[in-house]
Amino acid sequence: MELETTALERTDAPAERPVETLDVRALGPPEPLRRTLELLADLPNEAVLVQRNDRAPQFLYPKLDDRGYVYETVETDDAVITAIWAGEGGETGNAVGNPAEGDR
Repeated sequence: MELETTALERTDAPAERPVETLDVRALGPPEPLRRTLELLADLPNEAVLVQRNDRAPQFLYPKLDDRGYVYETVETDDAVITAIWAGEGGETGNAVGNPAEGDR
């Protein structure tokens, strides 16, 4: 949990919201995508979902954009952490920790 907390502090995710963590590193495609979207559908809008993966969830980003979520991905030594939260007032967008991916 400390890894997620430290990585979460490196994002713009709202610090006052409750956090739910989902570790999908051991899952093969398309399970990380499916489980993340299912959990997001069940979470209250106030929550921040922290997905722990072994790679940046490239196929998840467009789906989050379509659903109006804001997200930010940071890489650590052990995992790729993506914080996902509902935008306020319909706010959408993204920030990816790797500048090379910023022009997707």
